[in-house]
Amino acid sequence: MVRLGYTILYVADVAASLKFYEDAFGLARRFLHESGDYGELDTGATTLAFASHALADSNFNGGVVRANESKQPLGMEIGFVTSDVSAAHAKALAAGGKELKAPQQKPWGQTVSYLRAPDGCLVELFTPTA
Repeated sequence: MVRLGYTILYVADVAASLKFYEDAFGLARRFLHESGDYGELDTGATTLAFASHALADSNFNGGVVRANESKQPLGMEIGFVTSDVSAAHAKALAAGGKELKAPQQKPWGQTVSYLRAPDGCLVELFTPTA
């Protein structure tokens, strides 16, 4: 059996990304390596981790596409479920996120919003589906 263990976002500044996700979404820091090149947040069953661009460069010949240098969001997102998208969206903006799409209700009743974290990663906030 295979299960999702963690998601790693490659970012310019691991500590700054951890701080944004802590401040914006109330996630707890689990770990930050003394090198500053890797850190984790406690998000439940699956870990949300961050690694430096320098670490990506050492893992992959040519590195990775850097979300913070991309004019458009990358074709992937981190999604956070919340009962109050508007409040979570406002808190994320106050913590330094950039709005891409204000909260809106979808025809099926779910409320969603989109923003970019300061590290360039695309974040969706959404209410649970029925």
